[in-house]
Amino acid sequence: MTQKRFYEDLEQVFYHFPQYHMKILLGDFNAKVERENIFKLTIGNQSLHQDSNDNGVRIVNFATSKNLVIKSTTFLHRDIHKYTWTSPDGKTHN
Repeated sequence: MTQKRFYEDLEQVFYHFPQYHMKILLGDFNAKVERENIFKLTIGNQSLHQDSNDNGVRIVNFATSKNLVIKSTTFLHRDIHKYTWTSPDGKTHN
């Protein structure tokens, strides 16, 4: 499944959710989200990354359009708790 198709399907599923007070969307979106002031209400300022990847841009746009908040980048954590993978040379963290 392409990324575009995934987000089209996600849009359709989200649209069909009942209109409750709170909606929680969980998943691993393989997204790197940068700290950008324009999206501060959506992502906070605790992201590990300096740049967003394509998945990061997509998830931020989706969250913003649905008035959602990406909570993993909202709360203060030590950097060591913000990633689960380290490259063999130890320089890249995801």
